[in-house]
Amino acid sequence: MEQPVIAQAEEISITSQPLSKKAQKRAAKAARLQEQKAERRAREKEAKKRKRRERAEAGDAEPRKRRKMGGFDQTSFAAQVVIDLGFDDMMTDKEVTSLTSQLAYTYSANRRSSTPFTSLLFTSLNGRTKARLDAINDAGYKRWTNTKWWEEGYDRIWTSKSDSCSGDEDMDAHRASVVYLTADSEEELVELKEGEIYVIGGICDHNRYKNLCLEKAKTASIRHARLPIGRYIASLTTRKVLTVNQVFEILLKWVETRDWEQAFWSIIPQRKFQQKTTNPDASPEGEHVGEDEDQEDQEDADEAELVASNENGEGGVSSSRPQPVLSVAY
Repeated sequence: MEQPVIAQAEEISITSQPLSKKAQKRAAKAARLQEQKAERRAREKEAKKRKRRERAEAGDAEPRKRRKMGGFDQTSFAAQVVIDLGFDDMMTDKEVTSLTSQLAYTYSANRRSSTPFTSLLFTSLNGRTKARLDAINDAGYKRWTNTKWWEEGYDRIWTSKSDSCSGDEDMDAHRASVVYLTADSEEELVELKEGEIYVIGGICDHNRYKNLCLEKAKTASIRHARLPIGRYIASLTTRKVLTVNQVFEILLKWVETRDWEQAFWSIIPQRKFQQKTTNPDASPEGEHVGEDEDQEDQEDADEAELVASNENGEGGVSSSRPQPVLSVAY
């Protein structure tokens, strides 16, 4: 009769052992992030109320839709940007989360631009990336305006058109309009042209995969090019690897200004110009993973949910916010 009592006592003793210092830090950090999230939500809610009061006091009778679109005229640039999401199985769960927040920033930047691209096409949507997007605000991404989402790959651009045309010449003509942007290309992008299609590789990988997008472009027999960063910014000490939305925002800025140098200085984070690479444990592109990376990723994910909150992106985030360290070999 004494044996069960002893076993129970031992079990209580084991389960009542204090947490290790590392576990205590993790628990404290999780609690702090949750508290900060609640505080951000409260600030955002109060800011919306204040803006509504200010508009009411000013007698703003501008149509609601126009206010949400930024309150300015937009002149579309007749080219299409494709985000190739065909790398889902090559990322960690954390990288998938970061990627989906970058997609939201990309959509928000185009929606708010005075010179937006005519449309955004997201291809090869599947796996955890799709599951993550579906989980945010009841699949709010499906209501994003001027966007298309394909489960098929971007090669559908020319293969589907060739079905309704005659001969291989027509298919080659459609294929020739596609340019895959990758930092590993030896070709340099001189300018953007209306009527062309620019593909950005949708992957966050801490630069693990070399020549990934370049080889994909070569396999598809399409053109490839890199942004002319080195030509205009010699002080960029890190490898020229950017997030998906940073690459897209550079393209947007060029369309607006027709000036690559201004586009790079406006979009590329200043930390990339100041980064030192003397640390042997630094990632390949010379970027260091900060101790607050988890908090940045959580903030990005939270703000991505705001962008996806309705079909017009009301409550979306500013595209100028510093981005996480996770990178895409554009």
